[in-house]
Order: sequence, then C-alpha cells, then structure tokens
Amino acid sequence: MSLMKSPTERLDASSARALATDSDLHEMMRVAADMRDQEFGQNITYSRKVFIPLTKLCRDVCHYCTFAEAPRQLENAYLSPDEVLAIARAGQAAGCKEALFTLGDKPELRYGAARRALDGLGHATTLSYLREMALLVFEETGLLPHLNPGVMQPADITALREVSVSMGLMLEGIAPSLMEAGGCHYGSPDKDPTARLATIAEAGRQHVPFTSGILIGIGETRAERIDALLALRDLHDAHGHIQEIIVQNFRAKPDTRMADAPEPDLAELKWSIAVARLIFGPEMSIQAPPNLSGEKAGELIAAGIDDWGGVSPVTPDHVNPEAPWPHLDHLARETGSQGKVLVERLAIRPDFARPGERWLDPGFRSAVLDRTDATGLARTDTWAPGKSDIAIPALAPGLSVSRRLDRILTAAKAGNDLPESDIVHLFEARGGNVATVALAADDLRRETVSDSVRYVVNRNINYTNVCYFGCRFCAFSKGKTSESLRGRPYDLTIEEIERRAVEAWERGATEVCLQGGIHPDYTGETYLDILRAIKAALPEIHVHAFSPLEVHQGARTLGLPLVEYLGRLADAGLGSLPGTAAEILDDEIRQTLCPDKVTTAQWMEVIESAHSVGLGTTSTIMFGHIEQPKHWARHLMRLRSLQARTGGISEFVPLPFVHMEAPIYLKGGARPGPTWREVLLMHAVSRLALNPLIQNIQTSWVKLGPEGAAHCLAAGANDLGGTLMNETITRAAGSVHGQEFPPEMMDQVITRAGRTPSQRSTLYGAPDPAQRDRSYGASSLAEVVNTPVGKARRTEDARDLIRPGFETEDAAD
Repeated sequence: MSLMKSPTERLDASSARALATDSDLHEMMRVAADMRDQEFGQNITYSRKVFIPLTKLCRDVCHYCTFAEAPRQLENAYLSPDEVLAIARAGQAAGCKEALFTLGDKPELRYGAARRALDGLGHATTLSYLREMALLVFEETGLLPHLNPGVMQPADITALREVSVSMGLMLEGIAPSLMEAGGCHYGSPDKDPTARLATIAEAGRQHVPFTSGILIGIGETRAERIDALLALRDLHDAHGHIQEIIVQNFRAKPDTRMADAPEPDLAELKWSIAVARLIFGPEMSIQAPPNLSGEKAGELIAAGIDDWGGVSPVTPDHVNPEAPWPHLDHLARETGSQGKVLVERLAIRPDFARPGERWLDPGFRSAVLDRTDATGLARTDTWAPGKSDIAIPALAPGLSVSRRLDRILTAAKAGNDLPESDIVHLFEARGGNVATVALAADDLRRETVSDSVRYVVNRNINYTNVCYFGCRFCAFSKGKTSESLRGRPYDLTIEEIERRAVEAWERGATEVCLQGGIHPDYTGETYLDILRAIKAALPEIHVHAFSPLEVHQGARTLGLPLVEYLGRLADAGLGSLPGTAAEILDDEIRQTLCPDKVTTAQWMEVIESAHSVGLGTTSTIMFGHIEQPKHWARHLMRLRSLQARTGGISEFVPLPFVHMEAPIYLKGGARPGPTWREVLLMHAVSRLALNPLIQNIQTSWVKLGPEGAAHCLAAGANDLGGTLMNETITRAAGSVHGQEFPPEMMDQVITRAGRTPSQRSTLYGAPDPAQRDRSYGASSLAEVVNTPVGKARRTEDARDLIRPGFETEDAAD
C-alpha cells in the first residue's frame, strides 16, 4: 500500500485495515515518524514512577501472566498500609512523581482468603481498599496516583477518580478466539473485550484521563490488531479521554501455559507501533515499554513512538519481572542516539493537565500545577524565582542542533520576523537544545551591544499599596480582597515622595521610578501633582513613572483623550513610562489573571500613544503562572510589531512570577513560577525574536538574585536594570532578594561574569559624571515613612470606579 508522502492526518478505517495485508514497513515507519515529529518534535517522554502491587491475587487466569499468584504463594493477600507507604516513600526519595497501583482483578470474587483479608482491612472490595491506599499515598508523599484497577462499574470509576490523576486498562485485543478454549484469555471473564471497552467508554464519560493499548503476539492476527486500535480510536473520538496508547510486545515466561509460544520479533513490534501512529495521527501519544525490547529499544523511536511509559528507579516491573527497567541515564543515551531528548512527564499528560477543571478532581489541581512547567510536562527541580536557598539547576551537557532549530536561529540572527510556531519551538527547547539557544542569543548579544552590561542608579518609590483592582497574582496591593497579604496599607504624602527623590539624588541616582496601586481616591491630577513636586525639587532628575494602567485610569478620571493626558504628564516632567502591567499580552490569559485591568489592546494603545508624544517606554512580561509558550510567543510578536511602528521601546524586561505570597498560587490556581530552563530561555528567545528592533534585554536581580541574573547575562541579556534603593512589590510576593543593589555590587557581579560594567541613564545615554561618582560609597538610607491610610475613603458607588477589563466584557455581551 502506498502512503501519502507526509500525511498530517490519520488514516481512515479502510486504509488502516488494508495495512494488514499490504504494507511496506520502511515506508510506514518513515511516515509514522514524520507524523510524530509534527506534534512532539524531539521529545521522547517518560514518567518517573514507583510501582505498587497492591495485590497479586486475581480471579482471571491469563495464560501468559506471572503477576497473578494463588493465596498459598503469598505471605499476605494485600500489601498493608505501612508496606504501601514504604514503597511510596522510597519512590518519593528517588524523585518519583507517579505512584502506579497495579493489582489483580476482583480477587474477592474467587478467593475466600481475599475476602477475609479485606474484612480485616475494613473493606468489602479490592477497589474500596485501592481508593483508601491511593489517597493515603498522595496525602503522605505527594506522589500522583495512576490506577490500573481492571474492569470497573460506573460507581467504581466515580470513586477512584477522586483519588487519582489518571487510570488505565489495556484492551489487549478484541479477537474472539482469545476468549475461546485454547486462547490466552480463556477462563478470564475480565478480559472480555466488550467489558473492557465498556469500562474505557465509561471512563471517558466521567472525564478520566485514560491509558489503554494492545498486547501483540498473543494469538491475534494483524487485522485483529488493527481492529482493536480502531475500536480504541472510536472511543477516543467520542470522549477525547485517551491520553496514550501502549503497544506492548508479548514476552514468554517460564511456568506459564504460553512459556513456549513464539514472541513477536522487533520488526513486528515496529510494524504495530507504526500502525498505531498512522491510525491515531500526530496528536496521540504512542508508547512502548523500553524494558521489553532490551538493547534494541532505541530502534523503536524510528517507528513513531513518543513515550517510554513509566520507568522506575526503585521498583521492578512486577508484570514483567524478567525485564528490568533500563537505568535512566542509559535510556537518555539510547534516546539521544536517535536524535531525540528524554523528557520527564507526569502520570497525567500535558493536554489533560492544563485544562485541569475538566480532567482532574479539585483535590489534585493545585498539586498538578505545582509539578508542571509551562508545557504541562514535569518540573524536575525545586528552584523558583525569589528564593535563595536552592541552587540554580545545571543545564544538560552538550549542544544539540536540529535542522529546524538551525533554520530558526539563522532567521532570528538575520533579524527576520519569526512566526508563532518558530518562537514556540525555541521556548520548548530541551536537553542540549537549551544551551544551543542560549549560546546563539549570547552571540547575537555580543554582535549587537558588545560585552558591556548596563545599569541605572535609581530609586523605586511605590507611593501606595492601596488598589481597587483585582489582579489575582498581586501580593502588593491592599484592597478589600487582599487585607491578609504582607504589610499594612499606606498612601505616601507628597512630602515623603519628594523627600525620597531628593535623598536618591544625593546618593547618585539619575532616575526615580514611581508606580503604585490604583487608589480609589486617585485621579489623573494626583499623578500630575506628584510629577510637579518632584521636578520642582529636582529639575534634572529623570522621572520614569506610571504604568499603562495608571495612565489609562488617570486619563479617564479627567475625561481626557490618552494623547492629551500623556502630553500633560510630559509637560509636568514625566520622562518615560515603565511598560509594566503587561503581564501576558493575550486576553485569554488576562481574563483569568487580571480580568478588570487594561486589555491587551488598551495596553498597546497607551504605549503607542506615549511614543507618539515623544515619551519612551520599556516593555515587560510577567511569566510562569497560568500561561503557555504560545502566549509568550504572541506577547513577543505584539511587542515587535509595536516597536516596528514606533521605535519607542528602550528595553525588554522578563519578570519571573514570584509565587510564594501570590493569591492565585495560594488558592491553587497557578504554577510556582517558571522553571530555571524557562527563565533562561525567556531571556534568550526574547533576544532572538526581538532582534534587531529591541536591542536591550534586561534581567531582574530582584527576582533571580545576583547569581541568577549573572547566568542570564550569558543567555542574551545585557542589562541589570536599576539599583532600586527600595523595592516592595517583589518582596511582598515573597522574594528574599534585597531591596538595594548598589553600584559596587553591580560592578562586582558583572565583572565576575567576564563583562564590562557601565552605568547608564534611563534612556541608555551616559549619566552625569558627578552623579556617577556620588553613587559609589553612598550613605545609608534614612528610615522610610509609609504614611498609614486614613479613615477618609472614596464615598462614590464602587460601580463608578474604572475597570477597563470589565467594561470590555460588558460591551461584548
């Protein structure tokens, strides 16, 4: 049979069935591998698991099985809770994230010993005891339970869904002969394909992420194998719940009725894997256990698999004890030898982990978010922005370049616009590809802005932490919904703002940066008053102030068009705007993260309007919470497009989400910040994707600490931001990094990184030499006075407060 040259869609049923008698293995594998690469790229995943055989009793008598044993062969019918926890804790200590529960099917229906044991454990059924043990393991160790309970009734699935993140049941096969006398499933009622398909279908109706698959070489024909795969595909089409298909090869075992049965050879396994890929298409995960193919396992990658399944560093494969798990280092080498990267995942795959509301019991949603990165794959370390007690993880050794990656990097270095898919590909780099992307960004940085690392001596003045907006990530603001967060509400007097600015000037600052909450009593005139006071006292200082949200709110309260209000701000002394409040420039994310804040279009309008009146701005991204790489890509593309029109953005500042005190995290709705890999790639990819339009990429010592910031200087960054003197927003979110990073420390970090330190002005000019000299050896800051909020508060109806995000929703309705 001739296949399409490079199909993007799965085969229809008739074409799939034709492969049983007319197929070219080489051609099938080529097309299957191409299909796999469309969705999974270079990644081959696995789950780091611990295997918990809750009971080896089973009412079925499969002729190939050595897992099931009779009561007389077992010391105890079931593992005790202490034994279960001991296995789970060993897995936890070894870095496992999955607890795989495997057990025989309904042994209490066959064995009195099982019934008596269950009675002693306080349960009537094996599945009831399984429920208790799965919950115990999760609560005591944090391991995510994946359950293989056998054939289930709807009520069983409902009960077990509450204590697991996924379940599985192998279809194995649907050939009628397998259930007949002489067949491997004869005498095994739970292997009836009708019953198994009914369980899988019910799992779909109850939104259970599910694993299934086929066992090849147990007496079925190729045509029957294809029919089994098509039956599974029909169920997935109906419910969308099958997260992976396992293609498992039969292994003959001593002391079984099939001890002398022939095993399928490697070519047959490859054929079956390729067929599964062609039937299910690019999106489905196709898995083959590596331990069942030994030293030849790496060859299965060329047939179209994207997953090795669960691999345990601490427990044997109790179903196939003769085939030990490969060591993970060996598996990584085998995977790498095929041009792929071994990547860890959870028991619940990314497409199911991300929309957790549908696929997960509420009790597991925050736990899964805690353990995933932006792509939904496993976090492999505990590093997080804002912490200082966890070492920065090492990158995978070596460099790796695929044809696609090389093409994208070449286009980026040439300054071409990259499409969303290419930017996402850069963000999803793994293994040696991460170092490759970082090195390319560093080379481009050297060519573009030399080895100089710039910073500005400035002071942050956050004039109030009272805010009526409901940003779910913010631990700084003090409104009606955030009184329990760090610090007391304050609202600085004009005199205190002026005093801090004068003190900063005397300590060598050339800039004051002003931002704050949106106090319900503030109007556009408030911001003008602040500017006039500072400039009256310090005509030469640069005032870098007011996010697009503050500008938008200020203009609206005075009934002024944006351009006119921005002109008034400039006349009053505003020198430039921080491009904060951007978070993620994608309204899909903003609707959850900051629903009443300015929309993407409104943020862009403020920035573009500022540029039109001669005010420069920075640009930012706040990443590592609920978004995905596609949202990062869209954010960068929007900034690049805006900069191409106006040229008014001086720098791009990646701001990693600091989670520790953030409300959205504390309520279980966000990840614990970006991973270190994501932080490094954000700096590198922004350098590449924004080239040559935005040439300055800043790294945040406040979020990352000095060591983290220094690492980013080798991944495309060329700027360390400001010395700050005071910083409250990030510290309110839980960061332990300091409030001030004086020039002496800036210079030390930069020099140690092998680069040249250089002070700058806000807009990347040379600072006044006298101010630069004053900045070294500056005296200590006086104690700040955070003026407490008085009792007088806004009396107007809360509906009068400006909430642009909500207004957009109302207009759409």
